[in-house]
Amino acid sequence: MARFDVNAARAQRQEAHGRKWSFELDGETYTLPTELSRATAKGLRGLDDNDVDGLLELLMGEEQFTRFEEHDVTMQDIAAILEAYGKETGLGLGED
Repeated sequence: MARFDVNAARAQRQEAHGRKWSFELDGETYTLPTELSRATAKGLRGLDDNDVDGLLELLMGEEQFTRFEEHDVTMQDIAAILEAYGKETGLGLGED
């Protein structure tokens, strides 16, 4: 019986999606991870379901999130970002 090679599967996913997913807002580029570490997943579990800022800061990191907060972003904008992110990475964050 063949063994499942985790490293090969990870390499294949990263080749297909890259290590980062990006979006642009008002001429600035922001990146989110295409795969979540266990530490990030643990951090997500600790967030309230409605903590959108906590979710974004955890995914973006403090520096990017600080820049992101400077924009006048609506909840619909954030929903669109998370929907596109979920479709492209399969992570589906922010969904019911």
